[in-house]
Amino acid sequence: MNNKKVKKATFAAGCFWGVEEKFRKLDGVVSTVVGYTGGTFKNPKYEDVSTGKTGHAEAVRIEFDPSIVSYEKLLDFFWDMHNPTTLNRQGPDIGTQYRSAIFFHDGEQKKAAEKSKKNQETSKRFKNIVTQIVKASEFYPAEEYHQKYLMKRGQNTCRI
Repeated sequence: MNNKKVKKATFAAGCFWGVEEKFRKLDGVVSTVVGYTGGTFKNPKYEDVSTGKTGHAEAVRIEFDPSIVSYEKLLDFFWDMHNPTTLNRQGPDIGTQYRSAIFFHDGEQKKAAEKSKKNQETSKRFKNIVTQIVKASEFYPAEEYHQKYLMKRGQNTCRI
């Protein structure tokens, strides 16, 4: 694989442990990193973000090979893995840090994300989608113990 062809994508869909585990297993995903993005606080730590006051979302930054998996396929996968109709909430996790968001890295990704969201709305699969589509900003990797958290524990999901 030619690393020059690897692209980045960033998604927030609730607790980043489960989101990372799902994307990590997808063919064409080269690497995943969980972290914090979309806020204003510099160099946040988990304790900061968990207060809900930093503006950050728990997110997953993905590096993917577009010759194996397209950005559009990642978007489809994103919609399938969470509920994009619950504002600042996924399951029992509540707060702005658990919001649904697509952080685009360029104009092409922005257009694809907007089209994908419109397709979801038009399909009536979901009612009242609250997913944000915003420009990717500074991404702060989470502490090491959060990286590949579920994989390290032999789990597939946060809920057992």
